[in-house]
Amino acid sequence: MSFPSKRAWLLATLSAALVVAYLLYPEHRPHFFGLLPYAFLFVCPLLHFFHGGHHRGQHHQMEEHRP
Repeated sequence: MSFPSKRAWLLATLSAALVVAYLLYPEHRPHFFGLLPYAFLFVCPLLHFFHGGHHRGQHHQMEEHRP
């Protein structure tokens, strides 16, 4: 069994991930929804860290052009 292209690898990986998710979801649903609020609390600082630098300098430029 050989996968000649990158697209075939992607399709095979995606298919396997969907099958695993379908089989594991009913068993681990309570754990997933129990940890979901903590996941949001974990992701929030990461988003602030990675997206915080996008607006640097724009506020100073806008203040300089005000009459």
